[in-house]
Amino acid sequence: MSRPPLRIVVADDERMVRTALRVILDAEPDMEVVGEAATGAEAVPLVRSLAPDVVLMDVRMPEIDGIRATEQILRTLPDPPRIVVVTTFENDSYVYDALRAGASGFLLKRADPDELIGAVRLVARGDSLLFPAAVRALAAAHTAAAPPAAPAWAARLTDREADVLRLMATGLSNQEVSEHLGVGPQTVKTHVAAVLAKTGSRDRTQAVIAAYEGGFLMKKA
Repeated sequence: MSRPPLRIVVADDERMVRTALRVILDAEPDMEVVGEAATGAEAVPLVRSLAPDVVLMDVRMPEIDGIRATEQILRTLPDPPRIVVVTTFENDSYVYDALRAGASGFLLKRADPDELIGAVRLVARGDSLLFPAAVRALAAAHTAAAPPAAPAWAARLTDREADVLRLMATGLSNQEVSEHLGVGPQTVKTHVAAVLAKTGSRDRTQAVIAAYEGGFLMKKA
């Protein structure tokens, strides 16, 4: 039995961008753009009513920007969609704030169609869209010059969980972490779940950011 297509909402204040994204995504048999919004204020109620699987959220929009819209969606919905913020510059401080708010990753507007399609499928299956060098640079720019005190959760991680977190920060998927450590995928999934719980993170991206901000990764990544 074939799965229903991924339901996607596109939020961007430029009509041409929304149209281009719709054309690319609707051409895929496993994807369907079910709604469009021109502002964050439009996006929030639209997502609530349509319950999409993935939202492509422009980070800079009028009325309510992508950061606030992401926060509202993730805070108020019991089963929120995965959100990918879309930006022009990878060093945009808005991107970092959106990732901290719970976005699963970010995508540059200049990304080619294959990158866009791959990103949607990646986050839809529960992975995070991480660009390790960019996240590391963004975290460094938002972290005090003096090394922060070790976060309390760091002492609660087992050695293997710490290894998994460091590998997550390099952008590896569960399968790749499994191959690197020589353990089964289900074991990795268990370790990832423990890392998320101990760091108080909704997903892998938030866990990696927490690790950078707490100084856990700055010397090791």
